[in-house]
Amino acid sequence: MHTMSIQRKKIHPHKYSLWIAMGSITMMFIGFTSAYVVKRSQANWLAFELPHIFWLSTALILLSSLTIHLALKQFRERNMLRYKQLITVTAVLGVAFAACQWIGFSQMKNSGLPLSGPVSASFIYVIVGVHMLHVLGGVVALLVMFARAYRTRIRTYSAVPIEVAATYWHFVDVLWIYLLIFLSIAR
Repeated sequence: MHTMSIQRKKIHPHKYSLWIAMGSITMMFIGFTSAYVVKRSQANWLAFELPHIFWLSTALILLSSLTIHLALKQFRERNMLRYKQLITVTAVLGVAFAACQWIGFSQMKNSGLPLSGPVSASFIYVIVGVHMLHVLGGVVALLVMFARAYRTRIRTYSAVPIEVAATYWHFVDVLWIYLLIFLSIAR
């Protein structure tokens, strides 16, 4: 009995690895935003407004956090049809988020702010671009979840993979909110 209670208190290795990865990602973005603050104090800094489509992308990623939360809930209730629908919608919203980010980059470039332009624009490309890559990594994980949900062979009903994916997805959502607020205020 005692061994069983100790076993239950252990964190799953995948969840542990995810928390380590999220800590590392957080440190990287702290470094990016710290460098942004230091560079912003230089005389040649050019302040500009972020593309408005970044706000639309924010709505999409917030909605995707809701859909992955509901997908996890449906998985735990063994409602696989609804789970499949919600995991699919979450992946589509993630791709739409990345597409909006890409459109934002195009708008910046078209308004005279290319990647090789002012250092302030370069920071936006790097910070937002690296975040977008992390979101796309999450989309890949969601597509794997999607493929597993549609397999015909016998599957296990472990919630760990969807719990890990949902935690990561919420993490990139919160990270984006932080970055958007930071980049909007620290112009």
